[in-house]
Amino acid sequence: MKTIFILCDTLNLRMLSAYHSTDPALTPNIDRLARRGVVFDSHWCGSAPCMPARRDIMTGRLSLLEKPWGGIEPFDQSLQCILSTITNTHTQMFSDHAHYLIPGGENYTKGFTAWDVQRGQEGDPVWVRPGKVGIRPDIRPAGYKGAYSEAERENRSRFHTEYDYPSVKTMWNAAQWLDDNAGADNFFLWVEAFDPHEPYDCPKYYLDLYEKEGDYDGPDFTHPSYAPNEFDAAETMHLRRRCKALMTMTDRHLGEILDVLDKHGMWQDTLVIFTTDHGFHLGEHGYMAKNYMPPYNEVFHIPLIVAAPGIEPGRCPAVTQNVDVLPTVLEFFGIGLEVMQYPIHGKSLFGLLRREVTSVRDGAIYGYFGKEVAYTDGRYTYFRAARDESNEPLFMYSSVNSVLRQYLGANDAVRVEDYDQIEMGRFLEWTRYPLYRFPASIVNFSNWTQNFQGRKAYNQHSLLFDLQSDYNQEHPILDEQLEEELITKLRACMEAHQSPKEQYLRLGIGQP
Repeated sequence: MKTIFILCDTLNLRMLSAYHSTDPALTPNIDRLARRGVVFDSHWCGSAPCMPARRDIMTGRLSLLEKPWGGIEPFDQSLQCILSTITNTHTQMFSDHAHYLIPGGENYTKGFTAWDVQRGQEGDPVWVRPGKVGIRPDIRPAGYKGAYSEAERENRSRFHTEYDYPSVKTMWNAAQWLDDNAGADNFFLWVEAFDPHEPYDCPKYYLDLYEKEGDYDGPDFTHPSYAPNEFDAAETMHLRRRCKALMTMTDRHLGEILDVLDKHGMWQDTLVIFTTDHGFHLGEHGYMAKNYMPPYNEVFHIPLIVAAPGIEPGRCPAVTQNVDVLPTVLEFFGIGLEVMQYPIHGKSLFGLLRREVTSVRDGAIYGYFGKEVAYTDGRYTYFRAARDESNEPLFMYSSVNSVLRQYLGANDAVRVEDYDQIEMGRFLEWTRYPLYRFPASIVNFSNWTQNFQGRKAYNQHSLLFDLQSDYNQEHPILDEQLEEELITKLRACMEAHQSPKEQYLRLGIGQP
């Protein structure tokens, strides 16, 4: 059995012609794949952002109710570990996602037979040089808007040709590996391009496809800040064009992988899954980026295309989630869920792919740890905010005690004087593995967009939208009866996901 899983980071569904975009990027190879596969129209990220989404994919379980950004836990059964130990499958990763190499990215490469992570994306500090005295300060150039770091500037200075870009290297290496090993069997290839994640760096000839001379005469901004939109209308349009330019470059090198599948006739015996981890705001609702705002469609409604042997191309309207990747791949390899040591939340998609069933779940929950918990049944979306400004009770459960770039101790994310508030025990009903339990109030997550100490100004209100009449989520519905119906569905979905009991109290929706 052969499977290729392709993830292009921060791929915006609303810019894909395969999803009927009114403002599409040029993505002929995604379109090409869509013509071969089944396009899932109601596919959702579960836990966000980057590493939480990857944990969902690799384990088949949502983590957003239990922990924020952090490592794979020792008790997690990852997809790559299951394949390599149970079916003697060669599992291979190609990526340029530098978060695998820093605190908060522990153990994600465990279980891969071989893995390769290209360096130099975004602010990956691989080339940054010292200043005259110690650490070089990040001094933003005059008039600069957006995120800036010396590490990012150093990385960009090394992009001389298209094949110097880390995501291009990643996808080219994956294509070469696939070409070299097309005759092999029993392999799982994980291809993960950091692009089109910001910054929107690519050769100018890609931007020229979208922005002609005279269209824009302002600064060449490439990296929006994680904050309300500080750019004017022309600058925002420039950033959108830059995003689309990077999508087109990424799509070109996706084509190199598809070319190998064509060359060797691999579509006849290979499962191909194409998706992203989450999307990104580019001015919608007045925001840039992700994490701090409500869980709008711009981030959580994501693309999924699956091409499988013997499956007719088409579209699927059923509600699906990223946790469905693991059971789908296991079924393709003939592995039953009895191998799992705990219940999972994902459902195999093969019943939908074969048109044997019309749904695998009634609805889905999603969001960021410690902020609103969102629910969708495919028609409505409902964001349930914390009941009060304390955002309590809220606990983080983990045995790998890290968040993005921080460890929970040593005067880093948790102060020594707060150690007495940390407990250890068997707190989650679905695993007997002992865990640390951290009160949210003592976890000083320095990334302000993901910090969960107290309810934030951006996350104060519960919101209800009708996706059929208001997909852009610009007109919240005020309907108490409908809201109560969705609260009941949300609570039932949380129960099915073995939510910690305090989450019901935090959200003010009673007890399970």
